[in-house]
Amino acid sequence: MSQAELRIKDFLKQTLELTKNHLELGQGGPFGAIVVQGDKIVGRGFNKVTSLNDPTAHAEVQAIRDACKTLSTFQLSGCEIFSTCEPCPMCLGAIYWARPKALYFASSRLDAADAGFDDDFIYKEIVLPLDQRSIPTVHVATEGHTDVFQAWKLNEDRVDY
Repeated sequence: MSQAELRIKDFLKQTLELTKNHLELGQGGPFGAIVVQGDKIVGRGFNKVTSLNDPTAHAEVQAIRDACKTLSTFQLSGCEIFSTCEPCPMCLGAIYWARPKALYFASSRLDAADAGFDDDFIYKEIVLPLDQRSIPTVHVATEGHTDVFQAWKLNEDRVDY
């Protein structure tokens, strides 16, 4: 096994340990994530959905928030994310917005589904036309609805992301 493969497995092992510790304390579900810059962990997160009563408090989102706070940035260019499981659609979106250079995960979404965490319906919903989704999703164009975007485009001091 190469040094790079050993490094990846080591960080995944650390992610699994983080998750196991918090799971044993009853602080959330069986998911954990870390953000690594070089060989240093700069962000940690574990599932806190039930302990915070927050459906967005997934491990990857928590780790991204922690890393961004640590690094004082909103993008994680040059960083890697290690997760105990293949990210759900929400976390995958957050990961793409954070722009790390790589994502590694240990368990697949099928492993998660077997444990009762089935995100497959969300993956299926995303590609459906709005009028076919199970949650009514309606585009309502209102007067001035693009004004904020026009103001953004004209703002010379904006920070693009």
